[in-house]
Amino acid sequence: MATLRNIPKLPQDRERIVSAAPVEDDSSFELKLRPQRLAEFIGQNKVKENLAVAIEATRSRGEALDHVLLYGPPGLGKTTLANIIANELGVYFQPTAAPLLQIKGDLTAILTNIRDKQVLFVDEAHRLQPALEEILYPALEDYKLDIIIGQGPAARTHTLDIKPFTFIGATTRAGLISAPLRSRFGIVLRLEFYTHEDLRVIVERSAEILGVEVDKPGAMEIASRSRGTPRIANRLLRRVRDYAQVRGAGKIDLPTAQAALQMLEVDRHGFDEVDRKLLLTIIEKYQGGPVGVNTLAAALAEEPDAIEEIYEPFLIQIGFLNRTPRGRVATQLAYEHFGISPNRRQSSLF
Repeated sequence: MATLRNIPKLPQDRERIVSAAPVEDDSSFELKLRPQRLAEFIGQNKVKENLAVAIEATRSRGEALDHVLLYGPPGLGKTTLANIIANELGVYFQPTAAPLLQIKGDLTAILTNIRDKQVLFVDEAHRLQPALEEILYPALEDYKLDIIIGQGPAARTHTLDIKPFTFIGATTRAGLISAPLRSRFGIVLRLEFYTHEDLRVIVERSAEILGVEVDKPGAMEIASRSRGTPRIANRLLRRVRDYAQVRGAGKIDLPTAQAALQMLEVDRHGFDEVDRKLLLTIIEKYQGGPVGVNTLAAALAEEPDAIEEIYEPFLIQIGFLNRTPRGRVATQLAYEHFGISPNRRQSSLF
């Protein structure tokens, strides 16, 4: 049976290879690997079908597309889809992020320079400041911008007409989008984790672009450990490619992929030491739970938001962790993964 002293410590000084959040060396590769058209985008079939219909109808009317909200866990392709929408419509694509918009003048400058029918993409839309949202509402509804000129009793409001545009918001936390802002989106789409088969196709496509030879079993091995996330699949592909070139024959086959991923300490479920520590902490220190997220965050020396946004979604998705009103509970699958037998009290929780 595992003991607390055997639980690995969280890595505080390096990026997790299985983190869905972007890291510095991802950007240049992602630009190269991103599909540019809806037909090239793999997976998310329901999302693609909804977008295809909306885009075709919009093009036939010659109007700006309805505002779009894309939400779901990080690394699933929200930014890529926003760029594809602009490409399919044949319009200008302007990306920004809500944390970069600090004062009203930042958003006003962007809105006054909007091009006709362009796409304005705002990442982390749930972090838009309330004062900026107030400016955005008339722009989204009526394509008008209210500007206050002067101060005090002499201040007056001047309304400017702006060109029709499509606002695309992306967020990992749709519940934090304010109700007034959410109501302005005509198209709301959730991105789901990808199947292993979809990820295998993505790995093979990325390998072709990178000039790496990979067979189907090798691609599936990478895909099955990618936590349902294309960003992680592409990152693992690059690391396995390095291993194949240095310690293999340059080709990624099943044995090469398995050896590389074992070296990277990414197990068959896509867990790294952080995931294993989180689950083992719940099992060993808190008897399998329930344990509150704040207590768990303190035990792991992590932020509660990081646990909720980065670590938990995948563990919950594949059935290793449950959220209950009383806190987090490790499931039977988690015990089986570590070869631990739940005691009588813990068994009653399943």
